[in-house]
Amino acid sequence: MQKKLTITLDEEVYDGLRKVIGPRRISRFIEKLVRPHVLDNNLEEGYQQMAQDEEREREALEWSEATILDVSDEAR
Repeated sequence: MQKKLTITLDEEVYDGLRKVIGPRRISRFIEKLVRPHVLDNNLEEGYQQMAQDEEREREALEWSEATILDVSDEAR
């Protein structure tokens, strides 16, 4: 079940959230940030949730591939 919450933010922060996150995604973004700090989830469950986030997994793969390419250019 979801609950509605009213919070107060600085106008600059709110405008940044709308610009970067998008107007209809702010609640989900904030919940993802807050959840690990207020719920006692086990580590395995957290990893499963992260693995289901396809965009995050794609970004992680891109990052790891770029890191491997950086190392391959180094002198041995």
